[in-house]
Amino acid sequence: MTMQVRKNIGATGKVALDAPIFDPVAFRLNDEQAGIIARAREIGQSVFAGRAATYDREAIFPTENYRDLHRVGLLGIAVPKKHGGLGANYQTYALAAAEIGRYCGATALTWNMHVCSTLWSGPLADDLDMDVETRAEHERRRAVHYKRIVEDGAIYSQPFSEGGAAAAGGVAFGTEAKPVKGGWIVNGKKIFASLSGHADYYGVLCTEMEEGERASRRNTLYLAISAKSDGVSVVGDWDPLGMRGTVSRTLLFKDVFVPEDSALMPRGVYFQAAMRWPHMFLTLSPTYMGLAQAAYDFTVRYLRGEVPGMPPVKRRMYPTKQIAVAQMQIKLEQIKAIWFQAVTEAHANPSKEQVLRAYAAQYSVMEGANELAALAIRTCGGQAMLRSLPLERIYRDSRCGSLMLPWTAELCLDRIGREALYEAGETDD
Repeated sequence: MTMQVRKNIGATGKVALDAPIFDPVAFRLNDEQAGIIARAREIGQSVFAGRAATYDREAIFPTENYRDLHRVGLLGIAVPKKHGGLGANYQTYALAAAEIGRYCGATALTWNMHVCSTLWSGPLADDLDMDVETRAEHERRRAVHYKRIVEDGAIYSQPFSEGGAAAAGGVAFGTEAKPVKGGWIVNGKKIFASLSGHADYYGVLCTEMEEGERASRRNTLYLAISAKSDGVSVVGDWDPLGMRGTVSRTLLFKDVFVPEDSALMPRGVYFQAAMRWPHMFLTLSPTYMGLAQAAYDFTVRYLRGEVPGMPPVKRRMYPTKQIAVAQMQIKLEQIKAIWFQAVTEAHANPSKEQVLRAYAAQYSVMEGANELAALAIRTCGGQAMLRSLPLERIYRDSRCGSLMLPWTAELCLDRIGREALYEAGETDD
């Protein structure tokens, strides 16, 4: 059942929490998972929801929210316990991120960029092949990054796009890292770089280029570049349709020296991950799972006359409203079912069926969230378009999801159709 409890003040003076998007009993979550996810839901509802409109209106980064994420331990959600984090696995992080996205899309989306630096270098990397020496060196290096996050509240970002086919996995990244004594010299550009000017470290995907070599995806490096490094700059304005609080401006790297210990993954491991751990590219979707739930939540509260700050006028008695809510409920449950299955079966070397389901889940969430928001506006009527209410922002934020690389809606459709009809190596010649 997806209907949410009314947000009100209980006898203790605390806000009564909404029901979880994924009930721990119904979805067979353990107590530790349920606790982490509840922590995300509580801070999202009681703190982040009240700030979301300001971040959106002014297109400013949710700095205060990151201080709170650090305070409650969620900045290190995927950091292994032995390094002071919560040790959450992929599924647990995804469910927690959906709860954050339910209350502030921009915070959830940027938090994903941060968490991936630990998720990819942590449980995901642990699932990949490395020799003993390489794994020991990786363990030593990632401990440095984890300590910054857990102890100091350092924020990592993950600039990906460059305006070409690299972010979709088609060609090597244009940002290049030339090996030098003690590290690399990095030159290049990243566009739509969320957290620009606000992250402490940029987790940059770039191509290692030896003298005379051609660029190859196999030589992709994943480097944490300090925002304070000489040659790092942020340029351009940020005034988009939605996800305005992500502050995704353009990052420039001009002859930036990056020391060896800044590697978030050893040589060759990112390419191995991209080939063997495709669910690593599904981590943008939790934000939109949360937005889909938020659109439904608002509609139910609005029709019941329970939206804070509005007169308690009920509209639930009209058959047209009831039918619309039924349609939203069905759509939401369909999205939840395929998405939960996809994030639950994320691991190295998934089957063809699991990869196709991941693409389908991505498409369903990214398109479905906006479809739900559009139906919510139509059902609630003109007042729902007011910027004093969250639905207008939910609609704009949800429209952005299907555009995001590396798995845009169009790429998901293309891959599903092609991979469903062809086995590896098959042609029509």
